[in-house]
Amino acid sequence: MKVSTIKNKILVLLVFMATFIAGYSDDIKVGMECGYAPFNWFQNDSKNGAVKVDGGYCGGYDVEIAKVIAKKLNKKLVVVKTKWDALLGPALTSGKVDLVIAGMSATPERRQSLKFSKPYYESDLVVVVKKNGKYANAKTINDFVGAKITGQLNTLHYDVIDQIKGVKKQTAMESFPAMIVALNSGKIDGYISERPGAMAAQFSNPNLKFISFDKKDGFKYDTEEVNVAVGMKLGNTELEEKVNKILDEELTPKVRQQIMEKAIQNQPNETSRSFFGWVTFFIQNNWKTFLKGTVVTLFISVTGTIVGFFIGLVVALFRYSEAEIDGQTKKYKKGGLKVLNWFFSVYIAVFRGTPMIVQSMVIYYGLSQVFNLNLSPLLAALFIVSINTGAYMSEIIRGGIDSIDTGQFEAAKAIGMTNFQLMKSIIFPQMFRNILPMIGNELIVNIKDTSVLNVISVTELFFISNSVAGTYSRYYEVFIITSVIYFFLTFTLSLILKQIEKRIDGPQNFEFLDDVNGEEK
Repeated sequence: MKVSTIKNKILVLLVFMATFIAGYSDDIKVGMECGYAPFNWFQNDSKNGAVKVDGGYCGGYDVEIAKVIAKKLNKKLVVVKTKWDALLGPALTSGKVDLVIAGMSATPERRQSLKFSKPYYESDLVVVVKKNGKYANAKTINDFVGAKITGQLNTLHYDVIDQIKGVKKQTAMESFPAMIVALNSGKIDGYISERPGAMAAQFSNPNLKFISFDKKDGFKYDTEEVNVAVGMKLGNTELEEKVNKILDEELTPKVRQQIMEKAIQNQPNETSRSFFGWVTFFIQNNWKTFLKGTVVTLFISVTGTIVGFFIGLVVALFRYSEAEIDGQTKKYKKGGLKVLNWFFSVYIAVFRGTPMIVQSMVIYYGLSQVFNLNLSPLLAALFIVSINTGAYMSEIIRGGIDSIDTGQFEAAKAIGMTNFQLMKSIIFPQMFRNILPMIGNELIVNIKDTSVLNVISVTELFFISNSVAGTYSRYYEVFIITSVIYFFLTFTLSLILKQIEKRIDGPQNFEFLDDVNGEEK
């Protein structure tokens, strides 16, 4: 084989590896909730042109708009399913997504941190109520005196509620499926929505209707605040110009209206079922989705607990170690040990003193935004759970060491054992048995706490369940299934850990035999 041929193959391989490490430049990552029909929703298959996301597929009006934009930009569309709060800034500013196409309006507050395209859908604000409820015949916003009204968190929808005189403004809710559930269960009397979302809610829930208003009797707002637009990072003027050109030339008002009408017809529709009928439906149609979420939850929690144990072990043993140092370097080394000891103390205090959900947001988005370190959600999850667990494990191990009689330390030193020999042969075996129940408890806590990782779009069990529930607005039935899965995991692991403890303890009754003839004494 010629040298030039070998060089060419090596060059191709290096280019491929560089592209793999850096990420495919032909991708355009578009963030959306996949839970705001008809703009975007979650489903189990690729029916009606849905696009693959972690745990399933995402379809809807926003997906179709994203397809057109990606095609005209000669990019491969990658839909990133992300929570609403993360879409409002962290996902874009940290580079996790390139565009946000999520039925998001360009409010003045959002324009301070994001750049927006021209509108890709014009809308207005309405109130969704029960079809046969107290406020079903309302004509103006002032007919909602005394009504319990809410809106989505961090949106104009929630802010305009203050314009209703005498309204009982409720706490803002995170998603529209959650508001539909609250309305159906009587927790609220209505919620503010844009017309397309209200049409979709009415289409899939025949017991709901929406109230629209004349300009003089409705909410007062700037139309730019309700017209939805494509969000992008500040300063990306080139991308903004390209997107605006596509909206002008390819997505005319007539084309957009056709896409919206089709999206409303294609959205997953609710049919009348009993409670057990819904449970059976979700198990039959989503068991693979639940299984995937369960496997991811177990993988993160078990791996995080194991890695966290070794982190905690290193920290705890270091804090107990005694430096065997002599001569002129003694003062210097002692100073270094004090600095490290201070660092570990701060580490333990910070990670035990802050919630894992906050740590997740800071680490996942912060590392990308500040240090340009773009971790995948799964890798970030493993890192977060491991270091969080390590902080708790270090204190558990410290308590386990403290539980051992100090006489054993003194005896070991008296016969000349080093610190390493002492820990390995005498202290560690006893300490491990003493703290085994607490290690098991930490594992069980981690299985449940992985649910907070949904804020960084990790496809664990809670994230998957939320997606399935949001599609059909059936939270109760879905989370009954989820609760059973969590209970099965934790209960089974508890039984396994108890058996391990019994094996380590050995038999409860011992027989002492004569060393010579083997007879019982």
